[in-house]
Amino acid sequence: MTFTCTADENGKKLGDILRARGFSRKLITRLKRTENGILRNSQPVRTVDTVFCGNVITVTESDTGGAAANPALDVRILYEDEHLAVFDKPPLMPCHESIKHRGDTLSNFFAAHCPNTVFRCINRLDRDTSGCVVVAKSAFCANALQKSCEKVYVGICEDMQISGGRICAPVAREKESIIKRCVRDDGQYAATNFFVAKRYGRYCLCRFILETGRTHQIRCHMAHIGHALVGDDMYGEKSELIDRQALHCAQVTFTHPVKHKRLTVTAPLPDDMKRIIDT
Repeated sequence: MTFTCTADENGKKLGDILRARGFSRKLITRLKRTENGILRNSQPVRTVDTVFCGNVITVTESDTGGAAANPALDVRILYEDEHLAVFDKPPLMPCHESIKHRGDTLSNFFAAHCPNTVFRCINRLDRDTSGCVVVAKSAFCANALQKSCEKVYVGICEDMQISGGRICAPVAREKESIIKRCVRDDGQYAATNFFVAKRYGRYCLCRFILETGRTHQIRCHMAHIGHALVGDDMYGEKSELIDRQALHCAQVTFTHPVKHKRLTVTAPLPDDMKRIIDT
């Protein structure tokens, strides 16, 4: 990452400028320990040194490694530049590797697409949830994006009489399960806003905007009000129409950590969810 010191930064210590631009103290320390991690006009510089208007500062992260590359995987790229990327994660593809999933994850695709770059997933989606996944290409961008990323989900339920609402119900882990959540008084505060975007006979397409980010929040909340997502066999019932819960991250909006512009990226509805509303 390269930037030019402004008139407002003239005469300030480099460390103070980096922190004001969003670099964490932990990252600055790591950059100081990296050979040529911080340069001024292509020459090594200390964070205690004074810099001036027009000085060109270059920072280079050295951390690499992670999942093995799998160039055979195919994932649509919705947006990309040298700082970050937004992928349209397909249904049934995990974001990260696990004991049961090696070589078939978004991290494996990323390793092939961006060699020697750490996979920093900003909004991890469940294996069965499709849609927008933001991945930062540096620790600096990852830290900045965590604070600004907003998401809109869409899901399919059986048609309901209401047009939407706000579900405010605490979410807790089911005592006998590691994965499943439930609504329980001693759970964590959770709030979900939902709106019926369009009705398709027996089914309706809902939009979800989360006020909190609890595990399985949408799935748990919709089941709680008696409208579980189609195909959600954990919180509702299996469906012959789809082999997963009909849930998709349709949009992400964030402030670009380097360009400082507000960006909105959208992912089209996947084929398996289209088939439900087309029946």
